[in-house]
Amino acid sequence: MFSLGSSHRFYLYDGHCDMRKSFDGLCGLVISAMQRQPTSGEVFVFLNRSRTHIKLLHWEHGGFVLYYKRLEQGTFGISALKKGELSWSDLVLLIEGVQVVKSIQKKRYSLPQKQLF
Repeated sequence: MFSLGSSHRFYLYDGHCDMRKSFDGLCGLVISAMQRQPTSGEVFVFLNRSRTHIKLLHWEHGGFVLYYKRLEQGTFGISALKKGELSWSDLVLLIEGVQVVKSIQKKRYSLPQKQLF
C-alpha cells in the first residue's frame, strides 16, 4: 500500500545514485551525503544519472519501504526543482512527468498569530 502523503517531508539527493543500491546502500547515502537519519520517517528521493529511474526510501513502523519507478520513455524533469527538501506537490509532479516552467503563488490571507503575554 502506498502510504506517503503531504504530511511527510521529502528530500532529493544532490547527485546521481547507482540504482543497484538497495536499503543499506541508500541508508549509507542518507547518513553520509545528506547528513540525515534514515529512520526519521522522512522520505528520501534518489535519481540515476540519466533520470529514467527514481527510488524513494521511507522508514515506516517496523521497517524500510522502497518505492521504485523506471520510465520506459522520457526522463524525470528536475530542472525547476531545487536540491534538498521537496514539497508533496513537487514530488507528485516529478513522478507524473509534469514540468512546471513558471509558477507564481499568490499571497493569501492567513489569521494573525496570537501573542501570549
